[in-house]
Amino acid sequence: MSQPKKPPFQFSTASREARALIYQNRGRISIGLLLMLVSRGAGLVLPWTTKPFVDQVMMKGDARLLPGIVLLVGGATVVQALTSFVLSQLLGVAGQRMIAERRKQVFRHITRLPIRYFDSTQSGVLNSRVMNDAEGIRNLIGTGLVQMTGGIVTAVAAVVILLRIDAALTLGLVAVLAVFGAGMTVAFQRLRPLFRERGKIQGDISGRLNETFGGIRVIKAYTAERREHLVFARGIHRLFRNIARSLTGVSATMTFSGIVVGAVGAIVMYVGGHAVMAHKMTPGDWFKFVSFTALLSQPLVDLANVGTQMTEAFAGLDRMREIETMQTEDDGDEHRAAMPDLTGDVRFEHVSFEYKAGVPVLNDVSFAAAAGTTTALVGPSGSGKSTLIGLIMAYHRPGSGRVLVDDRDLAGIKLRDFRKHLGVVLQDNFLFDGTVAENISFSRPNATRAEIEEVSRIAHCDEFIQGFPDGYDTVVGERGVRLSGGQRQRVAIARAILADPGILILDEATSSLDSESEALIQDGLRKLRHGRTTFVIAHRLSTIRSADQILVLENGVIVERGTHGELMQLGGRYRHLHDRQYAWESNLFINPGEDYAPVGAEGEHRA
Repeated sequence: MSQPKKPPFQFSTASREARALIYQNRGRISIGLLLMLVSRGAGLVLPWTTKPFVDQVMMKGDARLLPGIVLLVGGATVVQALTSFVLSQLLGVAGQRMIAERRKQVFRHITRLPIRYFDSTQSGVLNSRVMNDAEGIRNLIGTGLVQMTGGIVTAVAAVVILLRIDAALTLGLVAVLAVFGAGMTVAFQRLRPLFRERGKIQGDISGRLNETFGGIRVIKAYTAERREHLVFARGIHRLFRNIARSLTGVSATMTFSGIVVGAVGAIVMYVGGHAVMAHKMTPGDWFKFVSFTALLSQPLVDLANVGTQMTEAFAGLDRMREIETMQTEDDGDEHRAAMPDLTGDVRFEHVSFEYKAGVPVLNDVSFAAAAGTTTALVGPSGSGKSTLIGLIMAYHRPGSGRVLVDDRDLAGIKLRDFRKHLGVVLQDNFLFDGTVAENISFSRPNATRAEIEEVSRIAHCDEFIQGFPDGYDTVVGERGVRLSGGQRQRVAIARAILADPGILILDEATSSLDSESEALIQDGLRKLRHGRTTFVIAHRLSTIRSADQILVLENGVIVERGTHGELMQLGGRYRHLHDRQYAWESNLFINPGEDYAPVGAEGEHRA
């Protein structure tokens, strides 16, 4: 199954999502805008008082106005400082709250995506989507939006006042600043793709880092440190080139801003100077004009910085939209039937499946597994065993045919309801960085310590857990690195037992155990299998002799089926696999120099 084509960036869509975010925080933003108006209004006091200060106090020596002007300017400064502080706190908290909510929302959606998405996407990319892309929201809810709105309000007020002082000069300045605004628009259109690409590059680098650190033992074993360094260096250079281009674009806009400011200053000095000398304007009028020109120019200069922030925010929204428009595996569950109870009858009816169009993995597979029975899957690599298990667990949907559970089409059952009845022990026994008890109780978080200890005894975990100083409170480390492979596998088996599932999946459930440990837990597995519909993939054929039926798969087709005895008498593919493995196991102890391979080496492990 191919990945859905990535939707193109649409500014209108990102803008609509931005408006929705703003609407959700309309209360805080409304208060913030009110405070902003008070702050900006207080900021107009200083330029407004320049005319009486220059014309009356400085030119005419009228000292009576000086105390009032000073008090007025000082009071306005205090008001501006206080409102700015409250504003940043108010909207800063709102922005961080929205970032937290968006992170939770994106994470919730990602966890509901189909397995195939995780198979084709690096974990670092997913981390970036959850953690980094939401950061730009603070510029919508917080400072960026406030600065932009406040700048517009200040600019409009400044234009009105400037028109009253000198309309012709003001119109000339507005024309220059309009050219500046057009230039900024073009610049931001070119910067936006760079910021979008940066998020992807950072995700790729983060994903590779996760792989490197997770596989550090393999890297060291094959002295591949230098190769990994080169791969990382190439990613870092990609990121550097992107940032360098972005910085060049931002620097160019800032330079353009400086040129515009210089041009505005030159025009005001030249035209205003002549007006003062011609007595068309008093020195106070000129100083007032200069002050309000600064108020008009500064917001447009700040636009370079604010625009960059907003561009990052829209790029982040676009990447999150890309994730959130992907179809989840439980889409439509509200229209599906509930499954509070499960008997465990499983039946495949002419099921076919393919990951890539035209390349079938399963082809017209049909079989029945009665409730409480054990079905074993045998076959070489690529035969379709794991894919068949994935269909049972609803990780995939059949391309054609039906998977029935208790005579009900699995496609018509609520996914969450069905999976509550599943218990799994996979070949890759993933443990979380927590305690032994927490990992066992992951399948049933409300389990008591007594229940945890009971399933541990069945899975023979208690033998090594009791040897730990902290017992069940021992921290296992990331991916259970502090436990051996066999210990991790027994913890996974205990976790499955605790789930008390109706359908049990054992995918190489004893592959990491030595012969002694395997013998110990076989009894526990038999107890676990009793009364449950069980599907087993095992490269040790000795572990599936008691299965009620064995399905032999090759090239996505069931070529043989029956019990162990029936298939041995048949003398077909299963007999060949069995004899080959027996010969290898015997040779392992008698003549280890011979070139024999187990069934697993031939490819029986994974489909």
